[in-house]
Amino acid sequence: MALALACTGAVAAPRGTVDVTVLAVNDIHGNIDPPPGGIDLADPAYPGERFNIAAGGLDRMATLVKRLKAQNHNSIFVAAGDIIGASPLLSGMFHDEPTVEALSRMGLEASAVGNHEFDKGVPELLRLQKGGCHPLDGCRGGHVFKGARFQYLAASTVTTATGKTILPSYYVKRFEGVPVAFIGLTRRETPSLVSPAAVAGLSFRDEAETVNALVPKLKAAGIAAIVVMIHKGDSHMSGGINSCEDGNGPVAELVSRLDKAVDVVITADSHYAYNCTMDGRLVTQAYRYGTLVTKIDLRLDRRTREIVSAKATNLVVDPNLPPDPAIDRLLDGYRRRAGVLAHRVIATIPVPLLVDNKLTEEVALGNVIADAARAAADKAQIAFMNPGGIRVALPTPGPVTHEALFAVLPFGNAIVSLDLTGAQIRALLEQQWNDPQVPRILQVSQGFSYTWDARRPAGQHVLPQSVRLNGAPIRDDAVYRVAVPDFLATGGDGMTLFTEGRNPVTSGTLLDAVESWLPSHVPADGRPAGRVMRVNGP
Repeated sequence: MALALACTGAVAAPRGTVDVTVLAVNDIHGNIDPPPGGIDLADPAYPGERFNIAAGGLDRMATLVKRLKAQNHNSIFVAAGDIIGASPLLSGMFHDEPTVEALSRMGLEASAVGNHEFDKGVPELLRLQKGGCHPLDGCRGGHVFKGARFQYLAASTVTTATGKTILPSYYVKRFEGVPVAFIGLTRRETPSLVSPAAVAGLSFRDEAETVNALVPKLKAAGIAAIVVMIHKGDSHMSGGINSCEDGNGPVAELVSRLDKAVDVVITADSHYAYNCTMDGRLVTQAYRYGTLVTKIDLRLDRRTREIVSAKATNLVVDPNLPPDPAIDRLLDGYRRRAGVLAHRVIATIPVPLLVDNKLTEEVALGNVIADAARAAADKAQIAFMNPGGIRVALPTPGPVTHEALFAVLPFGNAIVSLDLTGAQIRALLEQQWNDPQVPRILQVSQGFSYTWDARRPAGQHVLPQSVRLNGAPIRDDAVYRVAVPDFLATGGDGMTLFTEGRNPVTSGTLLDAVESWLPSHVPADGRPAGRVMRVNGP
């Protein structure tokens, strides 16, 4: 009878479930060491209050990841982008190879491509994926860089000429025979966030439409469990790191348009921590700079291959954890190579020089940078600095090291000087409100000033007679020599008027200019100089 039954070809359907652990990070930005500022946590003893703790460090993250993986052999470690870019010196001076190597060694398997992965263009992104020494600086790390052991994913980024993605769209891993697909993609607004030259020839497609077009292909391959990793996030969250309040931003809108086959969405970019349910799906983000790891527990049905439950917890990367020895040895090698340069003192400041995280105010640090750019450029009369290029503050009075200044200006931007008419300068000032919800107020050099009115309509924010150079109104028909980072010169942040500048000349780097300028131009206080004035608005 047993033989007769076998001859029928009947196969018993798989029964039961498989428990899977997904570990996720985002927006590490090359923070190998615990970042200044740590992380703010909600104080359970005092509702509404918060307290700050130290957190982060890739060698400690490696220990946490190893411990969490040991709890479940069905585990995977993934990321949602911006693991590199705008990095501190220890990673940035080696073109982020230390961060890629460290994450590879701790078992990262797949990562979405974030906007900062495009900072240096597609060839550099592909070098980080495939390996090889830097084309200009060679192998600074003392060994041949072998590339990422994890797979970068870019489902929505295609070469315009061919319509093909520059990297794979998804990564599939099987857990006891049950496949799970991890789709990785970046936000469609990426071209407005990086230098246009870096993404020339690329198209960034709608995120939800991209995912939904992949679902039928995955189902046809027998894959019913789908996790999306997207470099896009909400910034309307509040409360604790595992709470979800006021979640009505762009991610909520995106999730509402995703095919119901998607059960989990791992987000990034906004540098917030949250743990949400949106439209019946789990939606998470792990803050920034490697301070948190999101632990996601999935339960898969062996028969249907679907995700039947999903829950998450954001866990703090405690810097008191013992460092992982292998990661520690790797990073110590880079620390020794970077040490002499990193600790060189540039200047001593008497007060903190802060940044404006909302990008809407003049700040003293921006004054210093703009003044340095003007002084270093080719016969420049005016200098502009994009606020998003000033990554961190100089928060503590005292010595300013090369490492600290590198953290402020990590992009390696060159200074470009060019000719613009007064009329073009007026027009580009209005481009600061290309996105009326998120204006980006340029930092300006000494001698240039203007006033803007928050209540005036688009295209008329700047009061016409307030735009002055050395006290005199600028003339529409006059030509002025203007210095800007190359990011702005190529139309970055949507400031396209800069691309119309004539007679461009490229000088040295912005970082070198500030290093030369700051020692003899240390601000006496941390107040802005009153170059950009605002009326009728908070």
